[in-house]
Amino acid sequence: MCRSIKTLRPPAIPEKATEEEIRAAALQYVRKVSGFRAPAAHNQEVFAAAVDAIAEATRDLLDGIQVRGAAERMTA
Repeated sequence: MCRSIKTLRPPAIPEKATEEEIRAAALQYVRKVSGFRAPAAHNQEVFAAAVDAIAEATRDLLDGIQVRGAAERMTA
């Protein structure tokens, strides 16, 4: 797995992940899977579309995930 992708949910981070953090994780994932740090011009569009799709899926996941005990820890 990509070691530079960090966990984006509490309690790993104290607050909701930012858009910048989500996009950075999506970019790292696409780079790892594609094997390209930066795509060639003829692959730029599909590379960017993949980053967008993974960022959206990550947002959906983080918005829907429930972490047991997180509410208790945050109010304590």
